[in-house]
Amino acid sequence: MAHEQQQEDTDFERLEVQGIIGFNGSFQGSFNVHPDKQHLVYSIGSTLVIEEIQSSKQCFLHGHHSDIACITISKSGRFIASGQITHMGFKADIIVWDFESRQEYARFVLHKVKIQGLAFSPNEKFLASLGGQDDGSVVIWSLAKKEAICGSPAQSKSAGNTRCLAYAHNSDYLFVTAGENNIRVWELDVENRKIRPTEVGTGQTKRIITCLALTSDDRTLFCGTTTGDVLGINMESRLFQSIGPEKEKFSLGVTALALLETGDFLIGAGNGMVQIMRASEQTTQHRTVRRQQQKLDSGVSSLSLRGKGHEFYASTEKSQIYKFNLADFSHTLVNTCHSSAINDIAFPFGTSDLFATCSYEDIRVWHTPTQKELLRITVPNMTCYAIDFLRDGSGIVSGWDDSKIRVFFPETGRLMYTINEAHKKGVTAITATSDCGRIISGGGEGQVRVWRVQERVAKSGQKTFVTELEEAMKEHANAVSCIRVSKDNTQCVSASADGSCIVWDLKTFHRKQIMFSKTLFRCVCFEPEECQVITSGTDRKISYWELYDGTLVRELDGSRSGSVNGMDISLDGQYFVTAGDDKIVKVWRYAQGDVTHVGLGHSSPIMRAKICPNNRLIVTVSDDGGIFVWKFPF
Repeated sequence: MAHEQQQEDTDFERLEVQGIIGFNGSFQGSFNVHPDKQHLVYSIGSTLVIEEIQSSKQCFLHGHHSDIACITISKSGRFIASGQITHMGFKADIIVWDFESRQEYARFVLHKVKIQGLAFSPNEKFLASLGGQDDGSVVIWSLAKKEAICGSPAQSKSAGNTRCLAYAHNSDYLFVTAGENNIRVWELDVENRKIRPTEVGTGQTKRIITCLALTSDDRTLFCGTTTGDVLGINMESRLFQSIGPEKEKFSLGVTALALLETGDFLIGAGNGMVQIMRASEQTTQHRTVRRQQQKLDSGVSSLSLRGKGHEFYASTEKSQIYKFNLADFSHTLVNTCHSSAINDIAFPFGTSDLFATCSYEDIRVWHTPTQKELLRITVPNMTCYAIDFLRDGSGIVSGWDDSKIRVFFPETGRLMYTINEAHKKGVTAITATSDCGRIISGGGEGQVRVWRVQERVAKSGQKTFVTELEEAMKEHANAVSCIRVSKDNTQCVSASADGSCIVWDLKTFHRKQIMFSKTLFRCVCFEPEECQVITSGTDRKISYWELYDGTLVRELDGSRSGSVNGMDISLDGQYFVTAGDDKIVKVWRYAQGDVTHVGLGHSSPIMRAKICPNNRLIVTVSDDGGIFVWKFPF
């Protein structure tokens, strides 16, 4: 349904993506360095990103309608192939892209549910593709004819699932697959349209293989395993040759391999270890000798060499990318992003150069022009549900699932003060008044609370903050999802999952107006003149309400599938933006109530959407940790 809707929504004018902060780190091999040594190729959601290393300029290739699960690049760099993962019962597309034109060269549709692996032949005649466990087949495609040549089940009936695929370096007619207790060397017979496998015997050694790497002469195949060792296979005899290291195996398994011209090979492990190893021959035995190592903060998902390997990149499961210098094994963090759902986004008043996002364990402040992380505030094992900047920029206000409101200094990330036990079931919504004197919070139990904040300066010059609960307003029966304050700080509006939206008087702390709907409200916004509010929620409707009497004056269909989770209005009130579970960003004209532009690229539900203060950009954040920056079309 969502895919059909996206196809229908392409009739509208498309929003232009200015930048993406994010990376699918959970998929092995989803990050690559292009052979020209000047570009990085990776994916976020359904979008393929080509990024210049020096300038960080990004180019976006759109064509998939669900998450990209694997990427490979041909030897010359002419082609990029990407394969996706989709829903049970649906076909999974493979797209071959022309790197120079940045256009789709061919689309192959045969595998079901997931593309597990892709590999180009060395002379770019063929593309080999491996289906996931619901498909279980390997297929060879002709790049010249843009069609399938032949296919076969990837493993015998007695073997487990096949997990990885690698093509020979010197032959277009030889490739390897491996997985759960199976290693196969395949030979391609184009004339008879056949691929013929040879089983590699490993004797009593039983392993689940996660990654493959062939030496440059195609004589030896190295196989990384879930047990934390590396198997060596003789490709000429098709026989098991070596295993190592014998001691101190890699915990959580070997997840990535890359071979160097020196004969050494790089190993990435599930515990975050990156090491350089050497296979040294002693009579008929091979011994692996440990040389250099570094420990990253999470499991390694990809290793990719730049050029001959003087530099290489390592990506992790927590969606971080590190650049290593091979000579001294020093490394720098070059790309960061959230690896879990982003719950909220906020801009400081009057500036579009910075914005903050919050997620599990952290708040991050980003520099909009460069899309780089400037500050990370970490609270271990806690989830931040909502954030806002104080109007004067002196603090970042945040609400957490441990029922605390924490306020941080935006320059250093140091804790300014904490309000303990602010709500019983976590702080789910938060905002601050424009005079910075009050914080208004909403909780999981349904209360809206107003906190008075006073700054005191001791004789020593040290500043302290005194917080006092002014009022607890108790009419909502379920979690408060969004709170907005009027420009003059005299009233605020709160939206709740109980199907009510309430306007509160901040002088008397009584209800001024209430609106009901058969929905779980997700967001609410004041129209700039503050005569109306618009709401959205799980009923997929966008509703206009008169504040004077609480009547519903207009209702629009915000989505054909899934709730509308994020909404924001431009400062002049002419346009507003919505986004939600349908993964589509929509720009609307407020007065006419029609859609002018749509943005496609997210592959997970969008949690929040914001228009920047200067009306030049739209920022959306999603359930998979992706941040998309769009050009505002007007």
